[in-house]
Amino acid sequence: MPLLVMKFGGTSVATVDKIRNVAAHVKREVEAGNRCAVVVSAMAGHTNQLVQWTQEAGSEFDAREYDAVVSSGEQITAGLLATVLKSIGIKARSWQGWQVPIQTDDVHGAARIANIDAENLLSSLDGGEVGIVAGFQGISPDGHITTLGRGGSDTTAVAVAAAIKADLCDIYTDVDGIYTADPRMVPRARRLDKISYEEMLEMASLGAKVLQTRSVQMAMVHGVKLQVRSSFDPPEAAASLNRGDGSGPGTLVCDEEETVEQRVVSGIAYAKDEAKVTLVNVADKPGVAAGVFGRLADANINVDMIVQNVSDDGRFTDLTFTVLDSDLKKALAVLKDAKGEIGYKELKGSTDIAKISVIGVGMRSHAGVAAQTFAALAEKGINIEAISTSEIKISVLIDAAYAELAVRTLHTLYGLDAN
Repeated sequence: MPLLVMKFGGTSVATVDKIRNVAAHVKREVEAGNRCAVVVSAMAGHTNQLVQWTQEAGSEFDAREYDAVVSSGEQITAGLLATVLKSIGIKARSWQGWQVPIQTDDVHGAARIANIDAENLLSSLDGGEVGIVAGFQGISPDGHITTLGRGGSDTTAVAVAAAIKADLCDIYTDVDGIYTADPRMVPRARRLDKISYEEMLEMASLGAKVLQTRSVQMAMVHGVKLQVRSSFDPPEAAASLNRGDGSGPGTLVCDEEETVEQRVVSGIAYAKDEAKVTLVNVADKPGVAAGVFGRLADANINVDMIVQNVSDDGRFTDLTFTVLDSDLKKALAVLKDAKGEIGYKELKGSTDIAKISVIGVGMRSHAGVAAQTFAALAEKGINIEAISTSEIKISVLIDAAYAELAVRTLHTLYGLDAN
């Protein structure tokens, strides 16, 4: 019998009525002859409430107890779904992370999966039970509950799919697939039938919120086919398993070789959660950049785009880079403390920026994509403040006020608009 992993996010299980809808999706797959493991998130908003209670309980909380509290939301969802499935005649049982077990390291709040011993889960599935696994959680080497970081249920689903060698991993969410751009910003955005792991990884890391970056990376490493589809589609829709070719509902995330159509550009992503930091008149000498970015690294602040402008006499440089807007205050504080060591004249920080990215595996074999991008933005009067590139993407930093215009302009430029 085919083996399927189904993952349902928080909006899909937000109420008991929505959990009944999820149960109808699961029942459809079971009746189609599939063995099903289901991974669930906490009900929408529940994890935020648990985090707030933990913070109210004490500012100096133990990270292990924090994980014990915030992981409970997924356990509740798993138990409720098992209860609903049993009430409609489907054999089911819930599994907490430690019961599978999903073994992780001991980094509480952001644990990484080390191994999944799936023997007991597989035995249950072979016996005709639907296994409902609480996402987002595992167990540390010393026996404490751990959590995988926000959005970690996607990672749980892919890891379980890899461990049980599932034929497909369906990621059910509140959208019906991956689009060429955010349809709320670009009404003519198209849903993609297929997208490569690499393109999806870039899109996830550059602003698309459909899949967690770690889950895409894990799927690529282990060759797990992902199908992103909507939990709000009618549950009686045709079963998805045994297609895995992009002809079914949603978007299939798979190897580049399987995408067949070699589009130059597959999508346009944007992110407004970045901030710009500029150090004015830094001495242009060896070791200064290492001093700046070493201090930021020590503070666990990730730096993205970097631009350096050297003065005409070669003595000074202006150094500009981006960080997450949530890290801006910390980054400025770190650099202020290091002013004597770094030796800059002025420190500036701003959040009125946006990062726009053009993504596509076809860019590897097509010259001129960057030139087209820059020319199109210039024609619209949009100034580029920074640029970063890889084999399959070009990212530019612009004024946030022009984000929507830039995305729509580039979407049309590369022929992504729906007819």
